[in-house]
Amino acid sequence: MSDFVSLNSRQLVFLEGLFPGDALLTAPEDTLIFSTDASRKRGRAAAVVRPESAAQVRELFAFAGAERIPLTIRSRATNLAGCCVPDQGGIVVATSKLDKILEISEADSLCVCQPGVVTGDLQAAVAARRLFYPPDAASAGFSSIGGNVATNAGGLRAVKYGVTRNYVLGFSAVLPDGSAITTGARTHKNVAGLDLTSLLVGSEGTLAFFSEIILKLLPLPEASTSVLACFDRLDTAVAASWAVLARGVLPAAMEIMAKEVLDALAAITATPWSGSPEAALLLQFDGLEIAAKGEAEAAQKAMEAFRPTSLLVALNPGDEEKLWGPRRLANQASFSLGPSKMADDVTLPRGKVGEGVARYRRIASELGLKVLIFGHLGDGNIHVNYMYDDADPVQAQNAMLAREATLAATLELSGSISGEHGIGISKVDWLEKQYGRREIELMRALKRCFDPANILNPGKGY
Repeated sequence: MSDFVSLNSRQLVFLEGLFPGDALLTAPEDTLIFSTDASRKRGRAAAVVRPESAAQVRELFAFAGAERIPLTIRSRATNLAGCCVPDQGGIVVATSKLDKILEISEADSLCVCQPGVVTGDLQAAVAARRLFYPPDAASAGFSSIGGNVATNAGGLRAVKYGVTRNYVLGFSAVLPDGSAITTGARTHKNVAGLDLTSLLVGSEGTLAFFSEIILKLLPLPEASTSVLACFDRLDTAVAASWAVLARGVLPAAMEIMAKEVLDALAAITATPWSGSPEAALLLQFDGLEIAAKGEAEAAQKAMEAFRPTSLLVALNPGDEEKLWGPRRLANQASFSLGPSKMADDVTLPRGKVGEGVARYRRIASELGLKVLIFGHLGDGNIHVNYMYDDADPVQAQNAMLAREATLAATLELSGSISGEHGIGISKVDWLEKQYGRREIELMRALKRCFDPANILNPGKGY
C-alpha cells in the first residue's frame, strides 16, 4: 500500500456536515469491507461516504481537490484488478445509495440510471417494457452499471452485441475539481466534437464520477435457444466453434469451458452434462423464435463433423437456465481447487486462441499449479485462473511467475492483457509492455487534463 492519507479533525467535521448519519463511516470496523474488492487486494480507507445526490458529489470533490485528499470510487466491488482498492487511503465514495433507474424511454430506445443500479435489475426493468440491454457480465446479478461502465465490461453476449461502450450514449459526470459536465446525447448517432463519452467508458474511475448514465436499448428478442456441446479434446471444441461461425451463424453468446472448470462446477452444483468431458461449448441464439431455432440447428450441423460426445438443446427459459446457471458459477467453483487465485482475463486474436490455451496449460504444468480456463470464445476473451495456496511460499511465488508468463505469452500472440476486468493496480507495470512509453504518456496527459491534482483513484490503470 502507498503512503496512507488520513483525515484531520477539520476535514472530518466537513464530511460530517455533508454526509449525516450512516452516510459517513469512519470507524475501522465499518470501513474495513470498503478497503478491498474481488481481487482480494487490500488498502485502507480513512473514511467512506455514501452520497445520495450529484450535488453532494460535487461539493465533496471540490473540497477533496482543494485538500488533496485521494478519492476512490466504489460500486459493488466485483472488480478483479484492484480498481476499487483505496491503496493511498483518503475517502472511498460508495455509489450504493445512487441506485435509481430515472427513466426508461420506449420512444427513444434508451434509459437513464444512476451508477449504483444492479445490472441485472436494469435488464429486468427494461425487459418488462419489451426492451433489451445486451451487455451481460457473468456478475450481472450483483455488479453495478457504474462498475460495468468504468471497466467497459464485456460479458457473455459480447460476440454478437458488443461490450458496454457500445451502449453508453452519454453521461452527467462530476470532475475531480467538483465541476459538472455532460457528454454525448440522447441520440443513437452523434459525432459532434471529440468523443468524451467513449473516453470515460473504461477509465476505471480515474477521470470522473458518473452521476447519471444514458444507455442505448434494443428491442427485446422474441425467443432464444441454447446449445451445450461437449467434446473429448479442448482443441476440437475450439475448432468446432470456428466451424459455427464459418457456417454464417453469429451466436448471441459463445462460451468455452475446459475440463478443470467442468469438474469444479460438478463439485458444487448440479450440471447438465454427464461424465467428465474435456471441454464444452455453450452457445445461445436469439431473435424471432423461428430464427433462433434455425440458427441453433445450423450450429448443431456445423459441429457434427467434430463428433461431440454429447449435445443438449434448450428451447425455453427454464431449460436454458439449466445450461447457463453452472457457467455463471465458474468463479465460485474455482475455489474448490484452492483457497487463492491468480486471475487474468486476457484477450487473444480468434485464430490464436487454441495456441494460447495450450501455452497457459503448459505454464501451469511446469509450475505445478492447477489452472481453470474458460471465457468468451467468440471475442477471444479468455479467463485464466491459477489456483494455489497463498500460505505456501513456493505456491505463492509460482502463481506470480505464472501470471508473468501468461501475460508475456499473450502479448507474444498479439493479444491484450485485459479484455474486461481492467488494469487497476494488478497490471499497471504491464500496460507499457502492451503499448509503449509514448502511448502511456498520452494517457497520463489526459489524466492531468481531467485531474491535475491526481486525487481521483490515483495509481490505477496507467
